[in-house]
Amino acid sequence: MPPQPDHARLWQAYSSRFISADGRVIDPMAGDRTTSEGQSYAMFFALVNDDRAHFEKLLSWTQSNLAGGDMGGHLPAWSWGRTKDGHWGVMDPNSASDSDLWIAYDLIEAGRLWNDHHYAGLGRQMAANIARREVTDIPGFGPVLLPGPTGFHSQRSWVLNPSYTPVFLLERMAVVDPAGPWADVAATVPALMGRSTRAGFAMDWVSYTPGEGFTPCLLSGKKDASALGSYDAIRVYLWAGMLSDSSPLKSRMMSWIQGMKMYVERHGAPPEKVTGEGVPLNGDGPVGFSAALLPYLRSSSSESAFAQQLVRIRSQLDEKSNLYGTSPTYYDQNLILFGSGWIEKRFQFGANGDLLVRWSR
Repeated sequence: MPPQPDHARLWQAYSSRFISADGRVIDPMAGDRTTSEGQSYAMFFALVNDDRAHFEKLLSWTQSNLAGGDMGGHLPAWSWGRTKDGHWGVMDPNSASDSDLWIAYDLIEAGRLWNDHHYAGLGRQMAANIARREVTDIPGFGPVLLPGPTGFHSQRSWVLNPSYTPVFLLERMAVVDPAGPWADVAATVPALMGRSTRAGFAMDWVSYTPGEGFTPCLLSGKKDASALGSYDAIRVYLWAGMLSDSSPLKSRMMSWIQGMKMYVERHGAPPEKVTGEGVPLNGDGPVGFSAALLPYLRSSSSESAFAQQLVRIRSQLDEKSNLYGTSPTYYDQNLILFGSGWIEKRFQFGANGDLLVRWSR
């Protein structure tokens, strides 16, 4: 078996390269902007690595700059950067529900693992706000997590992102907030995957219209031939693979996304883009895509394809920076942190979505 990427070393390199001294995660490929996604993932990796100093800085920056100083009362804006007038600040006040869910989870689990009631209480407040503002019941389908509070529901259709609902997060919320909608939302995820995948491949964005079902679409909701499974959809395989084997939903979810496994077994690397008809286009995905597939391939017992991805990942390590890729990108490093941390068992998700970290055992 080829050597695995080193999660702890990558976290140190990532935090040095992409996190500012005051706790802002910077994406150099997008004009140095910051997203709530970046903040949520970095908080998770800080917790996994028992790095409370970074966790506190990330939380403080997020609350002050994305949530108006009150994370319990305001869901964080998803995008912050240089505005049209040249100043730095919120670029789009709409929140992103997946990042909201991750931050709430990070706080709740940090409260438990670090025995901090403030973190846990703030996480519960966020969870209640998410349930109130970002969960809806779609006629003919059931309760879902909308991508954000506004802009994803027209008169007849709803726009969803299958990668926004990691089941382990929902399972944990269902334990923490049993009166909330979380168990019901989790129960619809396999159906969402089953009806929105194409030839065993996940899509980035899908539109649901009662009586018509799911159709791949653009972020705007437009049903267009250019709709793809790509940079968002790669996380569908990652989340499914990391779900505890004891979850009754895992086998159902995995059964819907076997197209990717079969493709990688034949071609050696995941495709960067898959059409809305489930046809992979020419061109391999970046190194982060291979890392995102590690838990999925291990859960699929596809050991040869798993080993191939490890070789590909290691071949793209820059030993000077300890980052991955010819020009290391923010998103690739995040996907590798998820894949490597899970494979190394630095973290796992328990039967009820609880975070199991190596340092607490």
